[in-house]
Amino acid sequence: MEEFQQILPVGSLTDEKRVAFYKKTYTHLAMAVLLFIIVEWVFFQIDVVVNFAFSLTQGWRWMLMLGGFMLVTSYADRMAHRNHNINQQYLGLLLYVIAEAFIFIPLIGIAMMIAESGGGNILNQAAILTLALFTGLSAVVLVTKKDFSFLKSALTIGFFIALGLIVAGLLFGFNLGLWFSVGMVVLASGSILYQTSNMVHKYSEDQYVGAALGLFASLMLLFWYILSILSRR
Repeated sequence: MEEFQQILPVGSLTDEKRVAFYKKTYTHLAMAVLLFIIVEWVFFQIDVVVNFAFSLTQGWRWMLMLGGFMLVTSYADRMAHRNHNINQQYLGLLLYVIAEAFIFIPLIGIAMMIAESGGGNILNQAAILTLALFTGLSAVVLVTKKDFSFLKSALTIGFFIALGLIVAGLLFGFNLGLWFSVGMVVLASGSILYQTSNMVHKYSEDQYVGAALGLFASLMLLFWYILSILSRR
């Protein structure tokens, strides 16, 4: 009976417990975003780290960086979804945030250079657009309580196709262009719907750290491609 209660989905809990879970999840999401900003700021104070990150954007090195990022974040995701070890969950979330902050260095650096050259503060614009879209998509799930788990197969196929296009672009030297970024915004939006739906229908009461990580990953993916689109102007 005890094991059954541990896997009882949040949607089946009382209103009080469900609201408490949502508060914990979004509080941890906000903390992850704040930590991302702090770590990113720290990285930009260290020239060696910034130069190293930019050096990895050239040719096969970018493929190596993407591969390393995927390995680290996959490991972090597994850590954060362990039900009974809260320290492992927090360590997974911390590792994921640091990995995101590092891979964002080149893109944020470009956005800062655009701002310095009079191109406008696209970082703030991207952050506002990302937050607005994320809030709207989350509200759709939380208000309607619709189960978007059916998106899993489509998202999996979409991410594999996107990864294949990225690798092909690196190998054959072609630019994926604006429409690829637009497609990735759509994919990231679907991921937000899916992750928010999981928070409501799949996670158990003690998995708020894992739920926050899932939302954070989708949020950062959306931010990456919105910022990429704005950087093209």
